Amino acid sequence: MKPLWAVTVWWVLLVPRLEASRRGSPEEASFYYGVFPPGFSWGVGSSAYQTEGAWDQDGKGPSIWDAFTHSGKGKVLGDDTGDSACDSYYKVQEDTLLLRELSVNHYRFSLSWPRLLPTGVRAERVNEKGIQFYNDFINALLKNNITPIVTLHHWDLPQLLQVTYGGWQNASMIEYFGNYSDLCFEAFGDRVKHWITFSDPRAMVEKGYETGHHAPGLRLHGTGLYKAAHHVIKAHAQAWHSYNKKWRRKQQGLVGISLNCDWGEPMDFSDPKDIEAAERYLQFCLGWFANPIYAGDYPQVMKDHIGEKSAEQGLRVSRLPEFSLQEKSYVKGTSDFLGLGHFTTRYIAERKYLSQQGPSYHNDQDLIQLVDPNWPELGSQGLYSVPWGFRRLLNFAQTQYGDPPIYVTENGASQKLHCTQLCDEWRIRYLKGYINEMLKAIKDGANIKGYTSWSLLDQFEWEKGYADRYGFYYVEFNVRNKPRYPKASVQYYKEIIKANGFPNPREVETWHLKALETCSTNNQMLATEPLLSHMHFASEVVVPTVGSLCILIAALLLLLLLRSHS
Repeated sequence: MKPLWAVTVWWVLLVPRLEASRRGSPEEASFYYGVFPPGFSWGVGSSAYQTEGAWDQDGKGPSIWDAFTHSGKGKVLGDDTGDSACDSYYKVQEDTLLLRELSVNHYRFSLSWPRLLPTGVRAERVNEKGIQFYNDFINALLKNNITPIVTLHHWDLPQLLQVTYGGWQNASMIEYFGNYSDLCFEAFGDRVKHWITFSDPRAMVEKGYETGHHAPGLRLHGTGLYKAAHHVIKAHAQAWHSYNKKWRRKQQGLVGISLNCDWGEPMDFSDPKDIEAAERYLQFCLGWFANPIYAGDYPQVMKDHIGEKSAEQGLRVSRLPEFSLQEKSYVKGTSDFLGLGHFTTRYIAERKYLSQQGPSYHNDQDLIQLVDPNWPELGSQGLYSVPWGFRRLLNFAQTQYGDPPIYVTENGASQKLHCTQLCDEWRIRYLKGYINEMLKAIKDGANIKGYTSWSLLDQFEWEKGYADRYGFYYVEFNVRNKPRYPKASVQYYKEIIKANGFPNPREVETWHLKALETCSTNNQMLATEPLLSHMHFASEVVVPTVGSLCILIAALLLLLLLRSHS
């Protein structure tokens, strides 16, 4: 564990002007007008299960999320499922046109492992229709000058791997993921040059194997998530080595991982314990996966805390698995870039009381998380707009991991329930603030290559179902063809992309006004949708049905007439 004085010095050097008021220092409050480096890549993101639908079509096998959402009431808000989601499996051309309308440089999406390998095992069966679907999609993107950034695994593990082996609890997943990733490199690597192995694995293992809020719904408190994470890290390393050895020379691509983390700000900078707690929070959050990849092992603070608590609980070995010397060497350096997802910030303080609960990931950290009641609250519970935390996280990652190339892979805000659906002015403010703090981080020296806003469409948001709406495009899920409508933020984000930043105050203010002008027209379109839906139903269902009945009645009358004559 780092000495307390070293942790304190680290924080003072990391964050400029810490002695200023944390609730609005001049550095944090000032808006910086300027542009991003040439070649900076702007994009939006999504994932397969959240958007594709067609859960059992064209040879696709079931995923753990199919099983989880079908297994009974109460698993997901509103008992929603991703069975049809946004119907993006059938709307490739339409969604590509939306990406063109947004003027993005790249689109981050994920491949469905069970759509490509229905059982999860390459040796058993490859689904050629799945291969063809993603080939067509990638080709459509490239035809429109949109770079595909492809995630190999965004939580939808093939269900048969879960049933047969216990999913990520089993070390065999490392080999199965390696075979799956090799198939993807082979099939799509001639056109895909940016690969992400895993998306937010911390949430995947914590909610899937600790709290049970996500698929596969297991509650293996204080053990399951560490074991799953251990296998995920080694699976990531194997995929990277495979690409490096077999594909890199020919395909010339990059392989990284996407890690999500909120910023943790010490509650009281005069209290060394709070500073140490904030450092611990970041190591348990970001360092858990990043430290093995960049330094070869888990953060020392994780090893110390989990080891001590394991001993207190009467265990002879730590609940945190260990890497062998060979594994440390194998895992270290297995990332060509760091994908970083970020949404909000927390104040962190030392927990000054003993937890009465049993072993868990949160208890292992010995800290409490707080928020400022003055922070603007967003649509999702616990999500607040705190732009300055984004800059600090980017600078922390840049300093902590040796100046890696960073791609911001997720950043966004969900729908406020009381807001007019398409007039998302609060999302415009979120975009403006967070993207500007990213620009400041680049000015500080962070090596940021691209930004992915989350998300292209309103989509299935895991345990929240369709209640949380992160999309630039509003999706009317209650209408059969699931039409998409642009929100005001579409126009605003387009202007940022076009200008590659924030050129001057007058122009940026014009963007805001122009974006809000679109709301009235678009809301009128949305308001007419129920009428159009009824007309569509009448034209496609009622009219043909009535016509068929008329023909049937006429034929019956004719038959009766002929019989009477005979």
